[in-house]
Amino acid sequence: MKPHRSPLGLIVLWQLYQGPMHVYRMQKLFQDTGKDRVVNVRSRASLYQTVERLERHGLVEVSDTGRTEGYPDRTLYALTDAGRETAREWLREMLRNTEGEYPEFVAALSILFGLPPDEARSELELRAHRLKAALEATQDSLANAPAELPRLFLLEEEYRKTLLEAELSWLRGVIDDLREGRLTWNEEWLRALFARFLETDHEPNQEDS
Repeated sequence: MKPHRSPLGLIVLWQLYQGPMHVYRMQKLFQDTGKDRVVNVRSRASLYQTVERLERHGLVEVSDTGRTEGYPDRTLYALTDAGRETAREWLREMLRNTEGEYPEFVAALSILFGLPPDEARSELELRAHRLKAALEATQDSLANAPAELPRLFLLEEEYRKTLLEAELSWLRGVIDDLREGRLTWNEEWLRALFARFLETDHEPNQEDS
């Protein structure tokens, strides 16, 4: 069965292009290269789960088991030929694909009316505050990058900065509209709107079939 692609799996496969390594080294590379800002690596356990899944599909294999006195055994994993080709295939697909991405925030926006306007505005203000902090961190990361580092290795930070700037600008506009009452709702208005635009459920009858 063809393995399901994942951002974490892709980064792990590309890390192994450098040579065999153990999961501890992978996790440190995520931190050292900023990839923990690109994919969600909650814990080393999630890395182990990903590596085990890749191993089951024959994309990585055990290369060696290192033993150091006073430390647990560390299994070295290596990339297989199938893993090398799969990494390229996943990379091509993820670069061109625009489908199947369903962020939580978009889902929440679709039912923003589930909260009173003032409460919705308060939550969006908290999001704007966090976006501002994330944008400042990204700007610092770009500003402090070594001058000799090629732009190729900063593209994800450039992209993140562009997205953060765009979302923050849009979000501040929505917050202003909520604050000034240009965007608002209430229960009575919502009920009238639903009655007007949403079809009511009905039992199928002979004419429907």
